[in-house]
Amino acid sequence: MGQTPITFIRQVLALVSLPELMNDSRFNDDVKLRAKTILAGCRGSSVGSYTDSPGIEVIRKHVAKYIECRDGFPSNWENIILSSGASDAIKSVLKLLIEDMDCKKPGVMIPIPQYPLYSASLAEFNMQQIGYYLNEDAEWSLDIPELERSIAEAKKHCFPRALVVINPGNPTGQVLPRDNIAEVIKFAHRENLFLFADEVYQDNVYAEGSKFYSFKKVMMEMGKPYCDMELASFMSSSKGYMGECGLRGGYVEIINLDPDVKAMLLKSISAMLCPTVLGQTVMDCVVNPPKPGEPSYEQYKAEKDGVLQSLACRAKMVADTFNSIPGFTCNPVQGAMYAFPKIDLPEKAIAKAKSLGQCPSTFYAFQLLENTGICIVPGSGFGQKPGTYHFRTTILPQPEKLRDMLQKFKEFHLKFIEEYK
Repeated sequence: MGQTPITFIRQVLALVSLPELMNDSRFNDDVKLRAKTILAGCRGSSVGSYTDSPGIEVIRKHVAKYIECRDGFPSNWENIILSSGASDAIKSVLKLLIEDMDCKKPGVMIPIPQYPLYSASLAEFNMQQIGYYLNEDAEWSLDIPELERSIAEAKKHCFPRALVVINPGNPTGQVLPRDNIAEVIKFAHRENLFLFADEVYQDNVYAEGSKFYSFKKVMMEMGKPYCDMELASFMSSSKGYMGECGLRGGYVEIINLDPDVKAMLLKSISAMLCPTVLGQTVMDCVVNPPKPGEPSYEQYKAEKDGVLQSLACRAKMVADTFNSIPGFTCNPVQGAMYAFPKIDLPEKAIAKAKSLGQCPSTFYAFQLLENTGICIVPGSGFGQKPGTYHFRTTILPQPEKLRDMLQKFKEFHLKFIEEYK
């Protein structure tokens, strides 16, 4: 997508991979110190060695300190499990809920639209997907009546065990306000649900007035009985301002887990040996970046701020452009990396799609791809209310390329509407 990597992260990766570069004057002292700290935590001082299954101890401690600074509440480093991306951590925790209850299949509540990792993992584990619709008319917020409707219907055929919330949202781009999070926590407590807080986009908040609140922070501020709830919160180095997707860094913090259940989780992840050590290294750089006064700080801050400011401009550009196109409705992209516009498709286009055995949003996506080369993901891939049609597109292309893409998109749509009116 043309994003320049964060220099501090790549330099630390270079030094842990080839320690003989420690004597190279091109690397700042804080980069060298970080690399030495990580290597000291590796067996044989090599990133080619296995680590403990939950990850390198010093990095887990850095993650815990990061969470404490973010939320203002203690974090026990032994509750931090590093992972090869957040996806592995999510699947590992989901496995804890795999057993049938009262002769019913376990169910997990997931948002619709949703990130397909969840539906795919639930199918793989033979667990029941319990979809709840996000409120598109209220900027994709969570409605408690909708959660109550969804779980009441689900109880007829499964045993609800957990509630997944993605904040900031993928594919919907919303950032949940604190009061909405508190309402969701109260609902989960009433229904005795394990909370999954997918917070991998926590650095990606753009809209004026929007602010990221972690579920842990809100839960702890609410006090008892809510602060005693079971919670797993997930983070990744693939998102944010770093975008190091291929290096596979992530973590989960598990809170209020029964000691025997925690022991079983640790036993389960030991079968996968350990997360990638370079991924752990990236995660360390994310949670413990250069501090003011350190040699790498000014460059790091400039690069980070530059990425996030550019993403904020692109988020606004995408939403504004789509809202200027007849038949499109797009909520503000408050956070994350995607827009999820709704399209009003002509009846003739819907009929054509059905004649081809395609969902109308899929038909639209194929037509766009074939005519312009622009690739979007149809809303049917994420779930959408019956009778509505959406697609997901990213805000990641660099501004000039994004501007050109949006213009081609607009021209295509106007021709499409004319053809099928």
